[in-house]
Amino acid sequence: MLTDRWGLPVSTDNPAALAGLDSFDTSFLTYGTTAGAVWEASAADPHSVMAAAKAAALELFLQTGAGPVKAQTRLDAVTAQLAAATERERLWHGQVAAWAAGDAEAAIAQCRAIVARWPQDLAAMKMAQFHMFHVGDLAGMLDIAEAGLPVHAGVAEMHGMHAFALEEMNRLDEAERAGRHAIGLQRAEPWAHHAVAHVMETQGRCAEGYDFMVALADTWADRNSFMLTHNWWHAGLFAIDGDRPDLALQLYDRHVWGVWKEYSQDQVNAVALLARLEFAGLDVGDRWQDVADFIAARGPDEHVEPFLDAHYLLGLTRAGRDAAADALLDSLRDHVARQPDRLAGRIWRQVGRPLAEGVAAYGRGDWAAAFTRLRPALDGLQQIGGSHAQRDLFWQLWLQAGARAGEAAAVRPWFERRAAERPAVAKHRRELAALG
Repeated sequence: MLTDRWGLPVSTDNPAALAGLDSFDTSFLTYGTTAGAVWEASAADPHSVMAAAKAAALELFLQTGAGPVKAQTRLDAVTAQLAAATERERLWHGQVAAWAAGDAEAAIAQCRAIVARWPQDLAAMKMAQFHMFHVGDLAGMLDIAEAGLPVHAGVAEMHGMHAFALEEMNRLDEAERAGRHAIGLQRAEPWAHHAVAHVMETQGRCAEGYDFMVALADTWADRNSFMLTHNWWHAGLFAIDGDRPDLALQLYDRHVWGVWKEYSQDQVNAVALLARLEFAGLDVGDRWQDVADFIAARGPDEHVEPFLDAHYLLGLTRAGRDAAADALLDSLRDHVARQPDRLAGRIWRQVGRPLAEGVAAYGRGDWAAAFTRLRPALDGLQQIGGSHAQRDLFWQLWLQAGARAGEAAAVRPWFERRAAERPAVAKHRRELAALG
């Protein structure tokens, strides 16, 4: 056996395999671009359970319809080696298998078991937070982070993870302190930048937030497309809230759309920023068409999670791709009907389907239907993944639909709340005034 970057044994005698595993963990924690080295690691040692598990995880991180099958193939290839593997390796294998099968509860339980026994494994902590985030277990995200702090007190990425969990729990002052502490340890800690941006966005600190993000943007250039485009997306939100939508559109063209157009998260960032630019009254030209081309290429049968499908449907309908949107909706309904009665299935039924139908109605300009269909999904949005800021898109769709459908009395209290919570954001006062 060799020892990985966490000082823990791995069942391989191949240095190249170990190097690939360490590269994957580093890239995973820092949003780098070397995660693919784990596929080389698995090829270097086809019998390594840990290499197969992390190679399978990377297949799933790509968020494609083929991901679960590809992941399971990699996991199956080392079944015969499981008995001789370490317990930590078996748990890593098991949590990825549960993820591939859509069993978030089992994946979280096995990640928790890894962290409880081997808190040195910061990649396992990050993986636990990832699974928890995607089903809305925000308290669990914070619990995992706080358990890791004593072991990783000097590690910037640990404090970035803690900061984001605090922010999602609405403990904003603590989140900002944790994020700034992480940046003090390591300026190039993009997840901490992201956490502090969330705090400032929630508090309506538009100009300060924009300047904060732009001042750190030089450190994102060598990060993966998600982190690069998503942090610029946050800068775009600050520009919109600061009544500079033209600047936000420039950021969209220069930094948000175009890095990896085929990737799900890049498509999500594009859809969400275009929609907010339209809320601000900006004509985005033919930009919906370009995004919709890449969404349509995914086909109708790719249902990775409700959060993604809802964005895909908004992109397709705003581009007028009604046939593609109808095919995706029909396939989604079939997918929901087949889901077993466990956490992921319940989320699809109770939140995913009404959200998808409401978003599609909004994209087509059917304001009354959007207002009616979106409402049942809103209270469960936390369960579909995405941050507060990302999920707020769907609240804004509902509010916009209500205002246009003549439901001013129903939406007015929500507009008033927004104006009270973020008094520096002028658009909230304009939205209230427009209700009459």
